[in-house]
Amino acid sequence: MTKLLENICAQPGELGKSLSHSFGPGRDALKQAAELIADARQIYITGIGSSWHAGMAVASLFEYEGVPVLLKDASELLHFARLPEQSALIILSRSGMSVEVVSLVENAEAAGATVIGVTNTPDSRLATRADVTLRVEAAFDHHISVTMYSALALVGGLLAAAVTGTLTDRLHRDLQKALEDAQKALGPWQKRLQGHPWFAQEASAYFLARGGSLASAHEARMLWEEGAKAPASVLSTGGFRHGSQEIVRPDLRVALWLDVARMRHEDLALAADLRHRGVKVALIGQNLPGDAADLVFEVPAAPDRWQFLTDVIPAQLAAEYLARLRGVDCDNLKYRPYIIDSEGGLSYPGLARRG
Repeated sequence: MTKLLENICAQPGELGKSLSHSFGPGRDALKQAAELIADARQIYITGIGSSWHAGMAVASLFEYEGVPVLLKDASELLHFARLPEQSALIILSRSGMSVEVVSLVENAEAAGATVIGVTNTPDSRLATRADVTLRVEAAFDHHISVTMYSALALVGGLLAAAVTGTLTDRLHRDLQKALEDAQKALGPWQKRLQGHPWFAQEASAYFLARGGSLASAHEARMLWEEGAKAPASVLSTGGFRHGSQEIVRPDLRVALWLDVARMRHEDLALAADLRHRGVKVALIGQNLPGDAADLVFEVPAAPDRWQFLTDVIPAQLAAEYLARLRGVDCDNLKYRPYIIDSEGGLSYPGLARRG
């Protein structure tokens, strides 16, 4: 078993720990952070790499409740934007020590902005200098962000729930049940992958989603590149239909996330049209028709708008399976250290240090 697969299989249990901490010892910090954010003139959500993808899920929960936020890649926010006074930054970072995050904290202090840090490293620069730190309290992954991606999305999402008045004990119970059901589904999901014709060593892959699941699609694209060392593309499902559909050809692979209630009819029609043109389609979602795609992953029931917490797991398993199919090492990275501490050129493992 690869280290990546070990991390994926351990993920539901680790997320359970993070959930328990947030509703237990970490609940006061959630309340403090929510109070600070409520007083802000502008809310930013930021991160880099998979942490930015987690921010997409967090932003979707704010926006569903009518709370406007700006989601910005940390490097873009650092170098191409000026923070206004009385703004609040929600910074997601597993290590809290990436070069962009450290510099962004300094910029925020200079601008008089409030910083809410969501991290798994309590002694990091982010955690020690943030106005409030929300601790993830889950095990670090071997290299590729699996649990850390999902845990950042989870804790950031719970912050959104605290701000919008939806942080309830029922939410706690329902999320815990979704994680327990995901743990049970790991075996069946893995069996579904084995030898399936949706996978081909050199096929082009597109990942399409809407709402919070767009975070899962972006994370899947990164896993394809970082783990399976294969190129991939990601778009919103609606965006794909405005030009990119011209790429459709019989050897294309498309993974399509479906929301449990929104745009299902339209997205099932897209899946059918793609299959009619020879594309092999994988569907990920709840209550899916078994014959609606070449490969179907039924994910557990989840609280409204929280499907993203578990619907990334089939894609994680798929990336690990493709890496083995391609004969590449998904446990070691050629160019990227665990923490990026410079902003120029390609990094490499000799620079790596763990946070």
